[in-house]
Amino acid sequence: MSMSSNRPHDDDPLAPHRGRLLGLAYRMLGSRSDSEDVVQDAYLRFAGAQDVHNVEAFLVTVVTRLCLDRLKSAKAQREIYIGPWLPEPVFDAEGLSAEAATELADDLSFALLLALDRLSPMERAAFLLHDVFDTPFSEIAAMLDRTEASCRQLASRARRAVRDNRPAPAATPDSHARLLQAFSDAVASGNVRQLAELLREDAVAITDGGGRKFAARNPIIGADKVARFFIGLAGKIASQDVRIEPAVINGAVGALLYLDGELDLTLSMAIDGEKIAAIYIVRNPDKLRHLPSASRH
Repeated sequence: MSMSSNRPHDDDPLAPHRGRLLGLAYRMLGSRSDSEDVVQDAYLRFAGAQDVHNVEAFLVTVVTRLCLDRLKSAKAQREIYIGPWLPEPVFDAEGLSAEAATELADDLSFALLLALDRLSPMERAAFLLHDVFDTPFSEIAAMLDRTEASCRQLASRARRAVRDNRPAPAATPDSHARLLQAFSDAVASGNVRQLAELLREDAVAITDGGGRKFAARNPIIGADKVARFFIGLAGKIASQDVRIEPAVINGAVGALLYLDGELDLTLSMAIDGEKIAAIYIVRNPDKLRHLPSASRH
C-alpha cells in the first residue's frame, strides 16, 4: 500500500487500519480507552507527516512506539494500584482482530493478556508484532530500532513465557457456556462442594476493584477457597436486586452482573478441558464505563 502526501479527503483515512491498530494497542496496554487515545494520537501524527509511502507500516510503528512510551508510565501507576490488575473487558473482540492467519490472531482472552503483562514492553511488542500480527522481523527491527537478531530473541523469550503462563487452549463455545451455567447454578445453590467440583484443583480467582470497589486484595487460589469466596459473595448481595446477563467478553462467553440496575462487575473464565482454571472479576468502575451495556440499563 502506498500513499503520497496528497491524501484523499476520506472521512476516516484510518478506516482500513483502525481495527488492527486498536487490536495492537489493546493487546499492548490492556486498556480499551488508552488504546483509542493512542490510535487518535497516531492519526494526528499521520496527518502531519509528509511522503508516507507505506501507511500501514507507518501507523503500526507509531502505535507501537506510543504504547511503549505509555507502558513506562503505566509501570509506575501499577506499583500503587490497589489489589490485582486485570485488563479492561471488551465486547467487540471481532473489531480488534489482528487480521492475520496466526494461532493467536483472535485470542483476546484475559489469560493471554495477563501472560503478556508479565513480559517486558519490548518482549511484548516483538511477540505481538510477529506471533499475533504476522509482521516480518525485518520490519519489526525498524519499528523497535533493534537488530533483527535482537527482535528474534525478544520474541522467542516472550513465546516461552506465554506458553508457561497461559492456560490450555480455550474450550469450545458450547463447553464454555455449559461450564458458566453450571458455575452460576452451583453458586445459587450455595453448595461449596458442587461448585468446587467444577474447578481445577489449582483454580485461581482474580478480582479487580482498583481500590474503588470491594475486591480480594490477592488472587484466591485453590478450588475450595475459590468456591467458598463466590458463595460468600453471593450471600452478601442476596438482599439486593440482582440481575445476571450473559455476554461475550473478550471473545468468550461471560456474564454481566447488575446490582439495583447498575452494572457492578464482569465475569470471565479460562477453561482447561472440562474444568474452570481461572475466574476474572472486574469491578473497577473506571474499567466498566466504556461498556455499552453500562448505559443501557
